[in-house]
Amino acid sequence: MLCAFSKFLGIAAILALFTLPLGAAPRRIPVKVVVVAMFEIGQDTGDQPGELQYWVERDHLDKIYPLPAGYHAARMNSSGEMAILTGQGTAHAAATIMALGLDPRFDFSHAYWLIAGIAGGSPNRISLGSAAWARWVVDGDLGYEIDPREMPQDWTTGYVPLRKARPFEPPSTPLDGQVYELNAGLAQWAYNLTSNTPLADPDALKEIRSHFDGDAAQRPPYVSIGDEISSSTYWHGKLSDAWASEWVSYFTAGKGQFATTAMEDTGTLQSLMYLAQAGRVDRQRILVLRTVSNFDQQPRGMTAADSLARQRIGAYSAYLPSLEAAYTVGHAVVNELLTNWSSHMNKIPGTQ
Repeated sequence: MLCAFSKFLGIAAILALFTLPLGAAPRRIPVKVVVVAMFEIGQDTGDQPGELQYWVERDHLDKIYPLPAGYHAARMNSSGEMAILTGQGTAHAAATIMALGLDPRFDFSHAYWLIAGIAGGSPNRISLGSAAWARWVVDGDLGYEIDPREMPQDWTTGYVPLRKARPFEPPSTPLDGQVYELNAGLAQWAYNLTSNTPLADPDALKEIRSHFDGDAAQRPPYVSIGDEISSSTYWHGKLSDAWASEWVSYFTAGKGQFATTAMEDTGTLQSLMYLAQAGRVDRQRILVLRTVSNFDQQPRGMTAADSLARQRIGAYSAYLPSLEAAYTVGHAVVNELLTNWSSHMNKIPGTQ
């Protein structure tokens, strides 16, 4: 009996030697900036680029951290810059960002989050190849819908806000996750920093723009402030553009001005808001940058259906210029944050 007890104590002592080091919490990796990309066509490097590739290649994001609970591995460099690929659609984005934000390997307490990707753009608000910093992101999925062929004649759309009886019925009552108001001071700071960034305007873009009407359609690419509607439905056409413009205005009480349309950002932002509630991230450190790869409607003399048939990833009219703009404009902000981290770590630029 005594021998057995002594043997037990010996085993316990050995286990204790192994348990103590493992029980100590490892130091988390501090992350300064997270670049959020949504899609990639092939590999992360060396082939036709998607939204991630320029960041990986040009910022040398060579350290790979597998993320089995998310869509794609995270990548980092030695400067504290990380990039993550969410996958397309709000569900992929929400799941991947939540998996990353809860990963115990990383410390995001001071991290800035830059959503940087391509988008459709309204020719009334922005031109091809341009970049827009958002102050508002509005969800375009939550709602009731009647087929337009069955809607009342005095309705402009068959899409109705949840808990309302008709389109744009006042007052607007956004549900959780339907409207995201970003840090306007930070967005303005990012715009001020990048507003004079030269953007490519090849002859092909000039020719394509000539077929569109709209207040901004003929302008060369530029950096602006413009708000976004985010939905997993890829809609297209002049009537849908008119709906989106009114939808953004309705849910922001007239403060938002629709410029771009994208898919994933409400999923990403919803996860970031919940992670902020859990003390994992700072919701005031989020930036949304979308660059225009295509107009959200048909050109002059073409039907919406024929125009939609031409809209494919990798074949958008300003696909490569918009990817270049997303990196060029976004990198100016990332570089400033990293270069002057001692100032930006504890004080968010653009805020008092």
